[in-house]
Amino acid sequence: MLDEPTRQLCAAIAERRLTQVRLAVVAAGDHGKTALLDHLRALCTAAGLTVARFDPARADDEPVDLVLADDAHTYGEAELAALARLLGDERTGVVVAARPRPRPAGLNAVLSRLRGQILLRPLERPQVAEHLAAYGVSIELAEFVRAQTGGVPGHVHRVVTALAAVPPSERGELPPAAFGGIRQELDRAEPGVLRFLLAVEAGAGPDIDLLGGLLGRDPEGVSTVIDLARATGLFGADGTLLPITLAALRALVPAERHAAVRQRLVELQLERGAPVLRLVRPWLGKAIAGPSVAKAFEAAADEALGSDPALAARLLEAAVAAGRPAAELGARRAEAVALAGDLDGALRLADEVIAASAATGRADGARVAATALTHRGQLGRSAELLQWSGTRRSRAFAAISLIATGRRAEAERELEKAAEGDGDEPPTLLSGALSAVARGVVESVGGAPTAALSTLVSSAEMLEPVGRAVLLPDSPAALGALVALHSGELTIAEPLLERALAARTGGVTLQARHQLLLAWIAMVRGDAALAAERLNAAEEVRQPRDWLFAVGLEVGLARRTSDLTALRRIWGVACEAVIRHPVDLFSFLPFGEFAMAAARLGERDRLAPHLAQAHAVLRGLGDPPLWAASLHWSELHAAIIAERAGEAKDHAAALAACAGHGAYFTAVADAAACWLKVLAGDIDAEEVEAAAHALRGSGLWWDGARLAGQAAIRTTDRKAMVALLDCARMLQGTSAASPSPPAEGAATEDSPGAARLSDRELQVAELVLGGMTYKEVGARLFISAKTVEHHMARMRQRLGAGSRAELLAQLRELLGDRPK
Repeated sequence: MLDEPTRQLCAAIAERRLTQVRLAVVAAGDHGKTALLDHLRALCTAAGLTVARFDPARADDEPVDLVLADDAHTYGEAELAALARLLGDERTGVVVAARPRPRPAGLNAVLSRLRGQILLRPLERPQVAEHLAAYGVSIELAEFVRAQTGGVPGHVHRVVTALAAVPPSERGELPPAAFGGIRQELDRAEPGVLRFLLAVEAGAGPDIDLLGGLLGRDPEGVSTVIDLARATGLFGADGTLLPITLAALRALVPAERHAAVRQRLVELQLERGAPVLRLVRPWLGKAIAGPSVAKAFEAAADEALGSDPALAARLLEAAVAAGRPAAELGARRAEAVALAGDLDGALRLADEVIAASAATGRADGARVAATALTHRGQLGRSAELLQWSGTRRSRAFAAISLIATGRRAEAERELEKAAEGDGDEPPTLLSGALSAVARGVVESVGGAPTAALSTLVSSAEMLEPVGRAVLLPDSPAALGALVALHSGELTIAEPLLERALAARTGGVTLQARHQLLLAWIAMVRGDAALAAERLNAAEEVRQPRDWLFAVGLEVGLARRTSDLTALRRIWGVACEAVIRHPVDLFSFLPFGEFAMAAARLGERDRLAPHLAQAHAVLRGLGDPPLWAASLHWSELHAAIIAERAGEAKDHAAALAACAGHGAYFTAVADAAACWLKVLAGDIDAEEVEAAAHALRGSGLWWDGARLAGQAAIRTTDRKAMVALLDCARMLQGTSAASPSPPAEGAATEDSPGAARLSDRELQVAELVLGGMTYKEVGARLFISAKTVEHHMARMRQRLGAGSRAELLAQLRELLGDRPK
């Protein structure tokens, strides 16, 4: 299957239109050089020309029109000299075919005297399809055949003829018969070429030094072997082994030869301190052992840990199976398993290491176990293990756990010890970042919130380059986001978490935490849709700490959308989460949501011990305003919901004591005072609006809207009510400029039955059927409970319902048919 230029050239030679033929055909093996010469001989003979194969013994005076010299790269010096003499006879045409390598000086001299070259290219898909059709094989296999062979004509021909010989049902893979030509090539290849091919198949790549060690040759000798191998036609145009070559090597070369080459490559790489993962990975699952094999698995695991910790765990397990003592790798296996997301498995492995007095890496095992316990919410036990571990890294996280459980003095001592460090521990980027995290957390309870936040943000940025492969109990981004949420700095928290997600800080174990905190930010801002979207996007929540926040989000969203049915449904799950997760400083946000939900559902007694524990943690830290304010704010609203005026005043007073520590704390303190006035009926519209806008400025959009809305439905001043309602709508994301709903009594077109009710009446009906009281419906829609009652009476009159039960039944039927 010649391309058109080559076809025309052959015809010109046969028809004597091309005189003084001096042509070269230089191509790798199996590209069709011999087939081309056969075609040319047949064409010229049919045209009456005398054609002969090159023979050094042929008499010089024997007349011939065309001499064809095949495989000239195999000629010796005498043959090449005879061919050079033949080229001196201008009466005889000469076509010389050869591989690109080897290229002895005599062949170079011959080729330099030729005047042109015939190019042999790989077959394209249409040519492969034509060949398939000629042998009665479906042309749908054309792409498969070309992908396997790279279009190399010899390989294509053997694959097509082999496919033609097997049933159609067996044509989905390469038949063994297709390897015949490659078998011959391997049989006649010099040993160095075969070892090179096996090295490439093993993944050695074009590393001259590595190949030199394998082949026992200098760089020039290695280059020679590579050139010879590439001249075989077993490689594609991009320099990689063809799929058919890989399949043939695996089928034709004994497994022990593969293993010997691969093991030697691994030994050479280990001696050089070079990567071995690509070479070692195929050994997984195979029964091979020995000290060098175990060492190779161990080195490969170190390489895989950052990008694929699950693979690293398998490699370390294989190292143990290959003979490495399990006690020496237990801590590293536990860390790899933890980074892969299996904290339960990591805790089991780490505990085995801690318990074995002869095990190495017990300090690291304690750190891994402490990490797993932190994710479970057991910060007290985590702190004990980290203190016992005693490394600089462990002491930094011990300080964080101690702060979280209210033990400030101990935390500061651990931070001092971490700063002193161990003389054997280098001051790495990681150790510096983790020390900064601990300092930031300590600053959050004893210094200015802005200073703590600044330290945590800088430590998060410092950790980004290396954080993906580091097992962390918590990330500086998550801790920084918590500080930001507790101080109203949401514009700092959000990008901080997004960067941590992009950098995959802490690996898979912290991805869900970062997602959940992003969802919390959206919820605080009043964007329930975005919060739900981020909650759903969070990776599978497996550990109690993440589950606590996920449940807290569901509770918070149900409360903010006044979905009492959903709140009741999730409350049982919330109670279970509360039991499984002890209160610590970093869990105040979900516990605050649970406090408000408990008040709404009449379950305050169930949560009281946990809130008492939260206040005990605060007292142990000296009641730091940064962490105390949010808890008092939540408890203020819980008291308001439960109609406990005395408790509400106590929490408002506590918030007032925090007011001097920043704009956020001033905003919530002012809003708390404003709430007390609103509840007492003392409503100053301007004061309420100012407090609501200050809450919005601190990130508490929904809280600001609710304050304005509740003030609106309690004031007797109509002008103030309109202004406050407009303020509430604006803070909630709508404004007075938005299109107004239809007037009372205006018909809707959702369904025939609904045509008798206004949009506002349908809204009221949906909320009442959802289980809300008139007071709750009014709070949701920023109208009074009396107005809700008025709407219900009008609906009963319009629908002709004889009783409230009959009205509710009609509304259920009507709204059930209404498009959502």
